[in-house]
Amino acid sequence: MDKNIKSIVLLSGGLDSSLAMRLVIDQGIVVIAVKFTSPFCTCDQGGRCFSRVVAEKMGVPYRILVKGEDYLKVVRKPKYGYGKGMNPCIDCRIYMLRKANELMEELGAKFIVTGEVVGQRPMSQYRRALQIIEREAGLEGKIVRPLSAKLLPLTEPEKEGWVDRERFLSIKGRSRKEQIELAEGYEIEEYACAAGGCLLTHREFANKLKDLFKHKKRLTWRDIMLLKLGRHFRLGANKIIVGRNEQENNLLFKLKQKTDHIFEVPGCGSPMTLLQGEKSRLGVLFAARLTALYSDCQQDQVQVKYGRNNPFRAIIVQPLIREEANRYNLTLQKIQ
Repeated sequence: MDKNIKSIVLLSGGLDSSLAMRLVIDQGIVVIAVKFTSPFCTCDQGGRCFSRVVAEKMGVPYRILVKGEDYLKVVRKPKYGYGKGMNPCIDCRIYMLRKANELMEELGAKFIVTGEVVGQRPMSQYRRALQIIEREAGLEGKIVRPLSAKLLPLTEPEKEGWVDRERFLSIKGRSRKEQIELAEGYEIEEYACAAGGCLLTHREFANKLKDLFKHKKRLTWRDIMLLKLGRHFRLGANKIIVGRNEQENNLLFKLKQKTDHIFEVPGCGSPMTLLQGEKSRLGVLFAARLTALYSDCQQDQVQVKYGRNNPFRAIIVQPLIREEANRYNLTLQKIQ
């Protein structure tokens, strides 16, 4: 075999992609690891990037590709629909593989490697979905899936003899027993979460994103970052975000738009509240009453200050009743 053959591995840092990369490395293929980043990903916790750890341990070059604002268009209107939440799994794979295809041409790589396992994920990892993904990404026959290769049609790298199909595997289904045993043999000890590492699969986050799509035509990553902070409420044209702690208060202030109003209760523990949208009297009153509710002030009448950059105006309000607040809480609603 020509041992100068290059491949790109989509390395999430999870167990499956780490094993897939190792199986290809063992056949003498030159590997370049690529990690896609997104604010929706929750696998790399505490600032630890598992894909970088794996790549460094296996001694392979490592690149990061950022899912840009064009990815938000994919999430908003996926051609192949959503999973249980707002996760456009098939369209997401197509997006990443198209980007990897562009990089493949740039680096002179011959094929792409993924850690996909037949039958593991109900939306994107059954045979028909895998075929659709390859076709839409313009990569038919050029994606090698070492963990399930023996269950799938021959790929170009196998036909050309660049890789030996017999040294790949035939894993299928959702059990991870075989992968864990392989990891022990390869001494792969650190890897990201097996499932649930995408905020788009979480009902509460999906509700907030649906609401955002419904009320805003063009999104930025600032909008997405705000979805990860505080309690979110909707009152007509107004979006209200209430911080839950000092760290969130500081982040909300940094991410606020120039037209947003901020609210706080002076002289006691208070959330930072953002009021977005039209600044009607009803919206201001509602935001003030929410701020009073989640503050440490125990009085029946609470002074709340508000303004654009500095809360200099004052309003006296009765704190909203929690049950009433819940009626407007986006994470508790079923948004169509």
